[in-house]
Amino acid sequence: MSLDDKVTPLRPKRPCPECGKPSAREHYPFCSTRCKDIDLNRWLKGAYVIPGRDGEEDEDDSPRPGPSPKDEG
Repeated sequence: MSLDDKVTPLRPKRPCPECGKPSAREHYPFCSTRCKDIDLNRWLKGAYVIPGRDGEEDEDDSPRPGPSPKDEG
């Protein structure tokens, strides 16, 4: 019986999100440095994007209607 058999893992074993192999402790939740780097590259390229509502950016960038400086005096 090895030392690893006596230790209860803090995290459950899960498959690597890239390739499906069992995850490794030093690269969790990935199985290797390669899969970890693939995921990082996708983040840096912008592949993981949460889509916004249509027209949301237009509303935030447009000037707000209100009194102009000419109308005050």
